Amino acid sequence: MPTYLTPTPLGWVAWRESARGVCACCLPQPTGAAALAALGASAAEEVDPTRHVLAGRLVRYYGGERQDLRDVPLDLGAETEFQAAVRAVVRAIAPGRVRSYGQVAAAVGRPGAARAVGRVMATNPVPPFVPCHRVVAADGGLGGFSGGLALKATLLAQEGYRCERSWCGGSAERLSC
Repeated sequence: MPTYLTPTPLGWVAWRESARGVCACCLPQPTGAAALAALGASAAEEVDPTRHVLAGRLVRYYGGERQDLRDVPLDLGAETEFQAAVRAVVRAIAPGRVRSYGQVAAAVGRPGAARAVGRVMATNPVPPFVPCHRVVAADGGLGGFSGGLALKATLLAQEGYRCERSWCGGSAERLSC
């Protein structure tokens, strides 16, 4: 499986693809070496975002341009039924919108499983494509994020999400569901 690497405005991103789709992708890292390490890879082909379609989309997305990455084919391999259901619900969340962990749990028929949803999000192998940053706490707080809360807030703000919380500059909405 080929591994690719490209710089973006928020840092270096590495991803792995199979013939069926993206298998793994890291969040932006300060260096290419850090991106490879985050992916668990030792080498990658550095691609030019002006010539590689997915690299170009990632550069535009992390640069704040509206990019809906939910159409990128994925190859997530073996998943439990619960993981697949959670990832499908989260993948359906449009840019600029959020759902709480509890709302995602209810949507998959497990209304008391908000923490289990959080565990699925914490192990998300393809964060920009299954947009786990769009899942927040029930009170409108950020909750958790493997890339750090500052990156989560940045991604939400770039997508146009507006809230009453200080982490996103304040404005009119809480949960924009």
